[in-house]
Amino acid sequence: MEDQGGEELCFPQLLNASCRKPKLQQSDAVLMYLLFFISMFTVTLNLLVIISVSHFRQLHTPTNLLLLSLAVSDFMFGLVTPVEVYRQIACWSLGDVICSLHCFVSSFSLCASVGEMVFISFDRYLAICDPLHYPTRVTMRRVQMCVFLWWIYSFIYFVVFYNDILTQPGRYNYCYGVCLLFIDYISGVVDTVLSVIAPVTVIILLYMRVFVTAVSQARAMRSHVAAVTPQPSGNVTTKKSELKAARTLGVVVVVFLICFCPYYYIVFCSMQNLPVDVFVQALAIFMMYINPCLNPVIYALFYPWFRKAITLILSLQILQPGSRETNML
Repeated sequence: MEDQGGEELCFPQLLNASCRKPKLQQSDAVLMYLLFFISMFTVTLNLLVIISVSHFRQLHTPTNLLLLSLAVSDFMFGLVTPVEVYRQIACWSLGDVICSLHCFVSSFSLCASVGEMVFISFDRYLAICDPLHYPTRVTMRRVQMCVFLWWIYSFIYFVVFYNDILTQPGRYNYCYGVCLLFIDYISGVVDTVLSVIAPVTVIILLYMRVFVTAVSQARAMRSHVAAVTPQPSGNVTTKKSELKAARTLGVVVVVFLICFCPYYYIVFCSMQNLPVDVFVQALAIFMMYINPCLNPVIYALFYPWFRKAITLILSLQILQPGSRETNML
């Protein structure tokens, strides 16, 4: 059935109470359907990261624990991606409670990811800029506590922030067949500052310092090699390892910023009631949701231990007795 304007209704039997079926341009629809398939890879790849770091004892390091936490948040983000695709291209028929939970879990997992990026930046900052004190300052117990507290904070923050839709699901849905989340201007500004501007500023400042220090250390190591030292010291080997990790995780951080900044630009424009092209909006959403899939790809390109772990997992060798003690490095 169609309404008087010639547009199809989501629930024709409800007449004026029903929303109109969403209409997307072909390019927008292609992006959304592509996003649906990417979500499958996101869930699969991050699950491999979770299994790898959790199973193999040699990978139980503070830095890898941060990667594990990031993979968990990315895994959650990948799980809600198909729901977001459905929300964008179809009439919402999953109910107001699922709508509220979807908005909550999406924001919660995203906030957790941002926090992990900040922790990763701090980890590399201490490892490169203060290597002598790094082993005593960055321990498994401290990292576990920081990760635990951040997840608790993120959960409580969004329970309070989304109190309206969690206690009154569907409060802002003006018709049947839509899943909407309304955030007032003041709350939007506060959330943008706390969830985006402040963390991104910290990440950029820390990695600028890491980059400057890494360049100077790389020059020092080249000078050390040029001096033809008979036996390289263990300290030089450690610095090379830390610099390599800083480079790899730096790629993760840069890709994160590239993927998420366009989305928050769209959010800023919507808060200011500025017009945004539909395709640009769809592309920004696509980039945000593809980022969790890219992190494991980066690990596979730069970390031999992750490629080895994938082989052991897919061949089911991790089911063998003693596989936890496998040499992965």
